[in-house]
Amino acid sequence: MLPVRVLPQFFAGLLLAGLAICAQAAALPDAFTAALKRAGIPLTHVAVQVQPLDADQPLLSHNADAALNPASVMKLVTSFAALHQLGPGYTWTTDVWADGPIVDGVLQGNLIIKGHGDPTLTLERMWLLQRELRARGVRHIRGGLVLDTRHFHLPPIDPGAFDDTPLAPYNAPPGALVANFNATTLRLKPDTDRVLIVPDIAMPGVTFTSRLVLADRACNGWRSALAPAFSDDARNELVVSGVYPRGCGEQAWSLSLFAPAATFDFVFRDLWTEAGGTLAGPTVAGMAPASEPLLQFASEPLFQVLNRLNKHSNNLMTRNLFLTLGAERHGAPATLAKGEDAVRELLTQRGVPTHKLVLENGAGLSRFERISADTLTRLLHAAYRSPLFAEFESALPIAALDGTLKRRFNGSAVSGSAHLKTGTLRDASALAGYVYTAQGQRVSLVLLIYHANATRSEAAQRALLEWVYSTPQVQAGGSAR
Repeated sequence: MLPVRVLPQFFAGLLLAGLAICAQAAALPDAFTAALKRAGIPLTHVAVQVQPLDADQPLLSHNADAALNPASVMKLVTSFAALHQLGPGYTWTTDVWADGPIVDGVLQGNLIIKGHGDPTLTLERMWLLQRELRARGVRHIRGGLVLDTRHFHLPPIDPGAFDDTPLAPYNAPPGALVANFNATTLRLKPDTDRVLIVPDIAMPGVTFTSRLVLADRACNGWRSALAPAFSDDARNELVVSGVYPRGCGEQAWSLSLFAPAATFDFVFRDLWTEAGGTLAGPTVAGMAPASEPLLQFASEPLFQVLNRLNKHSNNLMTRNLFLTLGAERHGAPATLAKGEDAVRELLTQRGVPTHKLVLENGAGLSRFERISADTLTRLLHAAYRSPLFAEFESALPIAALDGTLKRRFNGSAVSGSAHLKTGTLRDASALAGYVYTAQGQRVSLVLLIYHANATRSEAAQRALLEWVYSTPQVQAGGSAR
C-alpha cells in the first residue's frame, strides 16, 4: 500500500491523467448531458463506458481512464474476487470449545469462542448457534466466555473518521467475531411528555438517557433530528438529544455502539439467558486451544452473502470479506494489506487491469478508493465470461424492484431490466452493472460521477439508462445508429 503522505498527490495524478483522455466512441446522449448541466455537474467530472457484452469495443466511452471514487460500486471488485477465489459455496466457521467437563447440562469451566470473520451471525443465526450448543449438552456455564478474535489483525479503527458519525451502522468496524452486523436496536417509545429508550437486548452496565423533546408534528426525517453521544470516555451512558415527532409513535433505531467483540458478548449473553441458560463468569479475551472444537458453526454460503452484501450495500460484510480473502490466500491473521494483495492477484489472473485501482477496505466506504470506468467494464465482461456469472449478476439490485434500487427509476422503461450496483457518497455517485435492452441485447454500463453535486445526478442516470435501453446497439461495438 502507498504511504499515507503520498496518497493525495497520487490520487491527483491519476485523476488528471484520466481526465486528459476523453475518447468517445459515440457522442454522449443529449438528454444525459442536459441533465448533468441542470445538476451543475461538468463533464470533466464524469466517466462513462457502455459496451455490448458481445463486442470488443465500447459503444460510449468518456473519461473512461479517469481514476474516480466509485463509492459502494467498489463492492463489485471485492465480490468478483471473492466469488472466483473462494467459490459460491464458501462458508466461514465460528468454533466453540468447552474447557471443562459437561455434567448434567452444566459446563464446569469456560466456553471458548473463536471467530473467523463470519458476517452472517444475525440474531437468528446466533440463536441457532446456541441451539447447537444445547444439543451438545451445554445448558449452563459455570465459568465465563473467552473470545478469540486473533484471526483478524487490524490497526485501531476510528469509526467516526469517515464522516464524523461514529455510531452509524454503515460505519461499523469489521471484526473476527461480529453479531448482528455490530448493530444494537433501540426502541423509541413516546410516553406522555417524554420518549423512552429501550434496547432490544439486555446491556448490563449501559445506561440510555433520553433528552428527546416531543414535538406535535408529522413523522418526517426523524432520524436526522436525533443526536446520540456517549457521555464520557467510559462509554457506559448513551445520551440521545434532539426532537422526536409525536406522530412517529414507536420506532426502531439501529446504532453501532461498541467494538464488535463487545456487541457479540451482549448478544450472546442476552440470547443465552432468554433461552433459560445461565452464564456465571465474566468475558475475557483469550486464545482458543489447538484441540478439536466442540462445535464448528458454519455461516450462510458465500452466494447468499453476496446477495445481501450487494443488494443492500452492506459495508461490514464487505470489509469482513475483503479481510477473509487475504487470510485465505496469504494465511492468517487477516490484514488489510493481505486483502488488497489477494484482490489484485485475482483480478490480474482474470485479465482485469489494476493500475487504476486504489483499495483501502474494498467496500467503497473511503475517501481514497479509486477505479476507472474502463477497469470496471473489463471486470463486468470478465464476470460475464465466467461460469459463475449467474451468481455474480443475481446479487445485484434490480432497477425499481429491489435492494438499493427499489425506489429508483420507478416508472422508467428500464424498470426490471437492469442489474446495477449503486454507490453514493457526499461527492460521489455511481452505477455499474448490466442492462437488458429493448432489442434483447445485454450491455455493460459504468457511470462514475465525482463532484460536489454528485447526489443531484439521478435524472442524468435515468437519462443514460433509458438511452442504453431504447437505442439499438451495434453488434460489434462502434457508434450508435
